[in-house]
Amino acid sequence: MNANPDHRNDHRKILVVDDEPQITRVLRTALSSQGYDLRVANDGETALEIVKDWTPDLIITDISMPNMDGLELSRRLRTKSQVPIIVLSVKGEERTKVRALDAGADDYVTKPFGISELLARVRANLRRVPPAEVPTGGLIESGDFRIDLDAHVVTLRNREVKLTPKEFELLTYFARHTGKVITHRTLLTAVWGAGSSEQPEYLRVFIGQLRKKIEPDPSSPTYIVTEPWIGYRFVAGE
Repeated sequence: MNANPDHRNDHRKILVVDDEPQITRVLRTALSSQGYDLRVANDGETALEIVKDWTPDLIITDISMPNMDGLELSRRLRTKSQVPIIVLSVKGEERTKVRALDAGADDYVTKPFGISELLARVRANLRRVPPAEVPTGGLIESGDFRIDLDAHVVTLRNREVKLTPKEFELLTYFARHTGKVITHRTLLTAVWGAGSSEQPEYLRVFIGQLRKKIEPDPSSPTYIVTEPWIGYRFVAGE
């Protein structure tokens, strides 16, 4: 059997950050067998040093680590990079997930995890942030918003808005469905995949983050309007 059945994985770079040798060995074997270019760091400080000279397409990081944990690493990365981040942790409580998402993570996997599930999460996140040389094609102009799908740039009333990959995807989905009421389940499935339809904390956190970046008054939103008990409706402005 071909160890790399999907040649599109060739040269996609993944940084694994974890202080447990057993976890890093398993991830190195699983990810390398799929054709990914892999590097490993044992803590957040080492990871930051690596990304100075090597730009990963995706980062998988544990939460609990010495020197700098995964939450602080995510916050530091978000000040200068929009690379997708998947956080690993033995903690499954909703508040821990929310803290990780608030820190800038795009996805969350609880230990112990199945390799098939993790690889599926990796593929899903990489699909949403294709390599720079692969054209994604298109420009969405809706009301006050201009979304350049090739450059991953959002302009709101001639002002560029810096968004994480998941925030960008969420806003893009809204812009493609301006004026329509979109259910919570539909949004979760569209942005995080079918397996995330029962994880509303993802949506709650990211809607809040997006509102802070685009709404004149996040406490009284005019672009992303809540439809009680149903979902949200996007109003793009004039």
